Amino acid sequence: MRFSQREKSGGGWVLVALVIVAFLLTTLYYREGEAGPLRQVRSVVHGVTAPVGRAGAFLTSPVRAVGGWLSGVTVSRAELEALEDQNATLRQRIVELEEARLENERLRELVGFVEAREFDAVGARIIARPVNVWEAVVTIDAGTADGIEPEMPVLTAHGLLGKVTEVSERSSRVRLITDQQSGVAAMLQSSRAEGVVTGSIDGELSMEFVSREATVTVGDAVLSSGLGGVYPRGLFIGEVAQVQQAEADLHPAIRVRSNVRLASIEEVLVLIGVVGEVEGGGGE
Repeated sequence: MRFSQREKSGGGWVLVALVIVAFLLTTLYYREGEAGPLRQVRSVVHGVTAPVGRAGAFLTSPVRAVGGWLSGVTVSRAELEALEDQNATLRQRIVELEEARLENERLRELVGFVEAREFDAVGARIIARPVNVWEAVVTIDAGTADGIEPEMPVLTAHGLLGKVTEVSERSSRVRLITDQQSGVAAMLQSSRAEGVVTGSIDGELSMEFVSREATVTVGDAVLSSGLGGVYPRGLFIGEVAQVQQAEADLHPAIRVRSNVRLASIEEVLVLIGVVGEVEGGGGE
């Protein structure tokens, strides 16, 4: 115990002596001239240690550079949230632009078809689709205020869709050609053989009353014939998908495949002031 006290006492005197020496050296350093001994010693020490300092700085420069880069890429939480919000906004904008581009492509197809036939037409959107399998009817967002009347044909870029059956000021109901109550006077493009395309409860199309002597080929285009006074001549209905004819049948059984996919249709065109060639015959 006594030894420890003496050791502590001796350490205290050493500290006091060092403080006194440092004070004296500092006083002499500031009082001596530029050629004083202390300043000369300082210059010698600086000359010896300078190369060592430069070497250390060179060796540690990559580490300091990486540290500086890391400090530059670090962002605060607020900045990160702002970047995430901006990214979400940009993604939403990209989706909107893509939707506009797809809509423009669909509308160009419709307008191109109408311009090629020199029809007057009104564009509309489908706002309601069939609610059951018994009635193939859609609702569009155009009506009497747009010049639409009952019996007007309705088209898509891929073919005939149906005709207007009911009209209000701002909307109309369109009965599809696939409806079991529909019928379209039609003809085969290659042979010009005529018949009637009818719908069914399952949405399938068939062409009836075609002469058994007519040449019917799978893949042949089926067009509206213009008879019946509703659909103008030459509207694309579909293609022959299947032909069957038994010896006792008066007419071949022809199944027609429409290129119109209702689930993907959003825009339609209603033909204004179009009247088919009324020359008798079946169909609407």
